[in-house]
Amino acid sequence: MPKKIQFIFNPSEIGAGTRGSSLGPAAILAAAREANSSFFDNYPPIILSDWNQLLDTASPFRKAKRIDGIQKVFNCMEQELAHQKNAGQFPFIISGDHASAGGTISGIKKVNPGKKLGVLWIDAHADLHTPYTTPSGNLHGMPLATALGIDNLECQKNEVDSATADYWNQLKSSAILPEDLVFISVRDTESEEDFLIDQLGIKNYSVAELRSMGMEKLLTELKNRFSSCDIVYISFDVDAMDPDETSLGTGTPVPNGLSVQEARLLLTGMISIPTIVAVELVEVNPCLDDKKNKMAEVAFDLIKSMVEVLEKEN
Repeated sequence: MPKKIQFIFNPSEIGAGTRGSSLGPAAILAAAREANSSFFDNYPPIILSDWNQLLDTASPFRKAKRIDGIQKVFNCMEQELAHQKNAGQFPFIISGDHASAGGTISGIKKVNPGKKLGVLWIDAHADLHTPYTTPSGNLHGMPLATALGIDNLECQKNEVDSATADYWNQLKSSAILPEDLVFISVRDTESEEDFLIDQLGIKNYSVAELRSMGMEKLLTELKNRFSSCDIVYISFDVDAMDPDETSLGTGTPVPNGLSVQEARLLLTGMISIPTIVAVELVEVNPCLDDKKNKMAEVAFDLIKSMVEVLEKEN
């Protein structure tokens, strides 16, 4: 079925520990303009509301900072995805921090009731923390825990107040099953996350394993893994890539990541699958970029490559 692409810019950064990812979508626009590209004239984006003003005051939720705002971000994303579903559009989302991906996943599930949802999570981080285990309280480290509907009380180290627990329980969607989640390039985790990865049997293709297998074999294996899913969502955090090749223009860069070419081949190879229903790119932060706007330029190049594949599919 042809895909009508709708770009959605979600500038929320209240889940991050550093400032600036709210400017990521605009930095990608700037990269397009610098290249004299009419790309976003051809694909004008919708810009969602944000609650970044909450960053101007201290959050009362120490173990889940600004979780009250994140609930609104989730609701906003769910409503927009419902609208795009009704319009028959393919959502291509560019977000600030990764926290809101929990709302993307819950939103996809709500507009596709009864369908088995797979998630390809390409990231340096597992994002499996909960308020009960988080070392920082930053919600961009927790979106997959909301999607899986878990608390990880086996590894609890934090006492969580009742207000935080109430908000957390509202965020948990249980939209996906562990066997329908696949990691690629995850290489910076804490022991509490390692426990869950092992206990739940979540597959993580390391960069070394990807290179040993080769991209063609990896893509074949991924397609087989998701063959039991009715629909699939791709979430791409730019810190999945090696900062030596890209830049430090992301909140939590980690060395030894994917090359840009590996990321391109992976994303373009997967986005052609008919069951892909949405893709999201996150965590471009021009405030941290040590090479002017390099990360946004790389992100824009990857976005164009994916859209070219979608256009050919049409």
